[in-house]
Amino acid sequence: MKALDAVALILLIIGGVNWLLVGLFQFDLVATIFGGQDALLARIVYVLVGLSALYSLKFLSLINQDEVSHS
Repeated sequence: MKALDAVALILLIIGGVNWLLVGLFQFDLVATIFGGQDALLARIVYVLVGLSALYSLKFLSLINQDEVSHS
């Protein structure tokens, strides 16, 4: 699972940086690299980032466990 966790984190970082660029400069790096927002590869990256976000919801329970164990 550690490999999947690392991949999810990397994809979330890519997605976060992309949204930072969109918010600050109206520049979509993923779309630029992969040929536009409607390009198949760009859509795949968007879907993978979204799935990584859903997968990462599991980490919320780990945060709560960590807080309980330190009490």
